Amino acid sequence: MTIDSRQVAAGMLRAVPFARTLGFEFVEVAPEADGGVRAVVRLPDSSATHNHVGGPHAGAMFTLGETASGAVVMAAFGHLLDRVTPLAVRADIAYRKLALGPVLATARLGRPPAEVIAELDAGQRPEFEVPVGIATEDGTATSVMTVVWTLRPNR
Repeated sequence: MTIDSRQVAAGMLRAVPFARTLGFEFVEVAPEADGGVRAVVRLPDSSATHNHVGGPHAGAMFTLGETASGAVVMAAFGHLLDRVTPLAVRADIAYRKLALGPVLATARLGRPPAEVIAELDAGQRPEFEVPVGIATEDGTATSVMTVVWTLRPNR
């Protein structure tokens, strides 16, 4: 699988204006050895996104994780946009430790892309998880998230 990380980042920022508003930076979008995809998105430290205790607001952290998961989905399935529309179905996040400073969301595809595409080709509407870890730049884990996506066939 070949991934143009600049194209994925530009497409995400164009399609999701809120990601631009929050100042997200796409650090990495790359294939993994197992055939999956990994994306890393950074939220810079800014008082505009802080909460009442000086860290990133929970909404900004959620959006960061969801955006990283979306980058994974676009990298893995963007070539199918003529056939499908990717949609987030549900998400779960656990805030485990106060984050201070810039944070990074690292998302990975939870299933092999070929398996998801096989379900689509068999006439099913596949659902698949994208686990996301959110941490400070020094690697301190602050949140974990799972976003469930689907590929809705275009009509």
